[in-house]
Amino acid sequence: MAPHFDNREGYIWFNGDFVDWADVKLHVLSHALHYASSVFEGERVYKKKIFKLNEHTERLFYSANTMDMEIPYTIDEVNEACNSTVKKNNIIDGYVRPIAWRGAEMMGVSAQNTKINFAVAVWEWPSYFDPEERLKGIRLSLSKWRRPSPETIPCDTKAAGLYMICTLSKHDAEKNGYADSLMLDFQGYVAEATGANVFFIKDNEIHTPSPDCFLDGITRRTVIELAKTRGLSIVERKILPEEMAEFTECFLTGTAVEVTPVSQIGQYDFKPGLITKNLMEDYISLVNR
Repeated sequence: MAPHFDNREGYIWFNGDFVDWADVKLHVLSHALHYASSVFEGERVYKKKIFKLNEHTERLFYSANTMDMEIPYTIDEVNEACNSTVKKNNIIDGYVRPIAWRGAEMMGVSAQNTKINFAVAVWEWPSYFDPEERLKGIRLSLSKWRRPSPETIPCDTKAAGLYMICTLSKHDAEKNGYADSLMLDFQGYVAEATGANVFFIKDNEIHTPSPDCFLDGITRRTVIELAKTRGLSIVERKILPEEMAEFTECFLTGTAVEVTPVSQIGQYDFKPGLITKNLMEDYISLVNR
C-alpha cells in the first residue's frame, strides 16, 4: 500500500523554500480549509519533463485572478518552482500539484487580508500502461449530481470548491462497482466525468459536449488537435443523455486519465475501437517526445 500523502519522502516547495515533506504544516484555521479558497493544477511529468507546463501555469493564474487571489510570484517563477521541485525529488515520471490558498489571518466569508500561500508537491506516477488492458474500457455510472449554471460558480477555473460534487459522484460510483461517474449539466445535457472530459464517436465523427459550464481541459484541447491532425471531424455541441445509445465508442481525457476508453455509462454500452485506440496511442507518443 502506498504511503499516505502526509507521510512521504522528499521535498515540497513551500512559499519560496524547499521543506522536508513531513515538516510542511497548515493551520487548522486556514481560510481555504473552511471556505474552499484555493486553486490548483494537476500536471504530469514524462521523462523528467512537465507536459504543457506553461499552459497549466497560465490557467492557474487565471483561476487565482477569478477567485480574487493574487499569487505572489510570476508565471516564470511558478514554472521554475515546478521544474525545480521535479528535479529536487528526482522524478522521472510523475504528477505535479501546484496550489495557492488563503491562510489563517482572517476567519469568515470575507478574507481580503489573508496571505496567499503557494506550494508545489510532486510524486512518482509511472507512465507505462498495457494498451490492450486499457482498451477493455472502464465503466461509469450516471451521477445524480449535476454541473451547475455558469452564473452560480466560476466554472472555467480549477477552484477547490468545484470538486465537491465530483467527490460525491465518484464515491457513489465506486461503492456500486464503477470506476467513475458521468455528470449531466443543470439543463440535463451530458457534461463530464468527475475529473475528465468525455468524447463519443459515431460514423467516424467525434462528438463532445461544449464546455460552457465545466472546465475546458488542456488534455481535451490536445486530443482535439490530435484528432484534427488525423483528419477527423470534431463536433462540439449539446448532447442529450439518450443520444448515448447511438454512439459506438466513448473515451475520457484528462491529465490523470490521459485518453481512457469507456465500455459502459449507466445503461449504455460502447466498444473501444480504432479511433479511440489511435488517439490513445497518439497522445502517449506526444507526451513522451
